[in-house]
Amino acid sequence: MKIYMVGGAVRDRLLGRPVNDHDWVVVGATPEDMVARGYLPVGRDFPVFLHPHTREEYALARTERKSGRGYRGFVIQTSPDVTLEEDLARRDLTINAIAVSADPAGFEGHFDPYGGARDLHNKVLRHVTDAFREDPVRILRVARFAARFTDFTVAPETMQLMREMVQHGEADHLVAERVWQELSRGLMEAQPSRMFEVLRECGALAVVLPEVNRLWGVPQRAEYHPEIDTGIHLMMVLDMAARLEAPLAVRFACLTHDLGKGTTPPDVLPRHIGHEQRSARLLKALAGRLRVPTDCRELADVVAREHGNIHRSSDLQAAALVRLLERCDAIRKPARFDEVLLACECDARGRLHFEESAYPQRPRLNAALAAVQSVATSVIADRAAAAGVTGQKVGEWIHAARVQAVAARVQAVAAWPGLAAADNA
Repeated sequence: MKIYMVGGAVRDRLLGRPVNDHDWVVVGATPEDMVARGYLPVGRDFPVFLHPHTREEYALARTERKSGRGYRGFVIQTSPDVTLEEDLARRDLTINAIAVSADPAGFEGHFDPYGGARDLHNKVLRHVTDAFREDPVRILRVARFAARFTDFTVAPETMQLMREMVQHGEADHLVAERVWQELSRGLMEAQPSRMFEVLRECGALAVVLPEVNRLWGVPQRAEYHPEIDTGIHLMMVLDMAARLEAPLAVRFACLTHDLGKGTTPPDVLPRHIGHEQRSARLLKALAGRLRVPTDCRELADVVAREHGNIHRSSDLQAAALVRLLERCDAIRKPARFDEVLLACECDARGRLHFEESAYPQRPRLNAALAAVQSVATSVIADRAAAAGVTGQKVGEWIHAARVQAVAARVQAVAAWPGLAAADNA
């Protein structure tokens, strides 16, 4: 029985990166051997055990044989006869197929039968064996690693293999949970755009996210978007979200905010009138298909519908500002509204030559929200009750008070151009 550290822990250690999780593989043991040593069995599909003290996962060395479509179509075999080299052969990339002995005396050496250390040095993402083609999730993983290791390139033979997998229909069998798992992790990497560039290059983006894929080649008005191409703009927005360290829900909103531009009729291009509502409809279908979590879905919906109005909010008068806040449910969910504004800032700065520009709409709208929140609605409700006013009329009184509060704030802040302090229209 021998134990080896494998996978990402070894890779990151060799790269000098922080190691957060350890993966262990056990060679020459049976499940009974592990239990006898105090390990707790937890694996459902293949033997995995928790260490009795550290609670880290230890998996028995195994081989896999393709038995059907998709990532679940495998027959897994474990036995004491499975070698370490055979176990490493089933892994996705050479940089993840390096092992180090858990024996302190041999820890400094590493077992690298597939040249992973060489590929780390040369900054190459390369598949281990042709068995790579058996699991379509690996296409997503390669793309995600490209977003993490931003100076690595995908080996030409690996890119060709991924293209063949897409052409043979393997990507059609990806299940929603795994797509979202890899997509969400890729969005949180250092340069999310690289994930989508790799997926697009191998053809998988058209299968997994056709709503996103159709944005490339769609023109926008050059005076607003010097980069012109909508797909390029989207990549710039995602990378701006990474630069601003936005949370996942904001990054997903950035990904989906302009989906409607992919369905703009050709005869009206490069204008995109009404693309916000089309984006919201496409987002709903995409989020349902991938089973996107509710918080990501709801934030993305607000951004898709309202990002144009938020960009133009410097020209809105007090009543229109209050209506915008109400549509965004900002009064009830101020923290989410600040994330909406962050997504809009990523959109505004994710344009050629605008990367370093300020986004004054964000502090202005937050100030307007603060003015609305200062209105004591309970006092107004009590006053309305004393005057015999009930029902919808009470809401109108509250709305009028909010407009008045925003108007006063507008008047006090001279830097808000285009806002009329006395407007109650």
